[in-house]
Amino acid sequence: MWPDSFNIVVSRETREKLEIYHTLLLKWQKAINLVSPKTLDESWIRHFADSAQIEPFVSRESLTVADIGSGAGFPGLVLAMMRPDIKMHMIESDERKCQFLRTVSRETNVDIMVHNTRIESCANQVAPDFLTARALADLQKLLNYIFPWVQGNPDLQCVFLKGAKLEQEIESARAGFDFSYEIFTSKTDSQGCILKLSNISKKSGV
Repeated sequence: MWPDSFNIVVSRETREKLEIYHTLLLKWQKAINLVSPKTLDESWIRHFADSAQIEPFVSRESLTVADIGSGAGFPGLVLAMMRPDIKMHMIESDERKCQFLRTVSRETNVDIMVHNTRIESCANQVAPDFLTARALADLQKLLNYIFPWVQGNPDLQCVFLKGAKLEQEIESARAGFDFSYEIFTSKTDSQGCILKLSNISKKSGV
């Protein structure tokens, strides 16, 4: 059950959907490695609350959101449950994980679009206003993944859940990209943080 101690407010309807999602995660984890087994007992805070905390960063004007490397659905599927106003695209190359995402979508009556493809192949299929990712790659790789979308939408904004090495990642990414960014402290992980990016461009000659 969603603990109130998280200090992250969700509606009763959203809580009910998250509880169904949690039950399915535990069931499917027995057959598919959806999340690290060592985090399963703490999945409410390690995965669900960790994802939910980024909802305030997704503006009300962001009608189309793409979650890249969706895996078990964090953070995109949690956001879709919290924000029925957005069109959520989940991009995941592993068909078994896509089956899991579709099952959660069906069982919770949450409308998402699941793309069973590599990120590089999806640029022409989705035109997002906002991008999310969690535990996918370092910042330089993320920027290379998303740059085709940036070219189509220079106003694209991103929120990435990152770890303790973020400053090093930013320094490395600066070699090839310019961008504006803000860093926020994670509510669920003392070593984690939330990175919000905008004004992304690739440096000439790179």
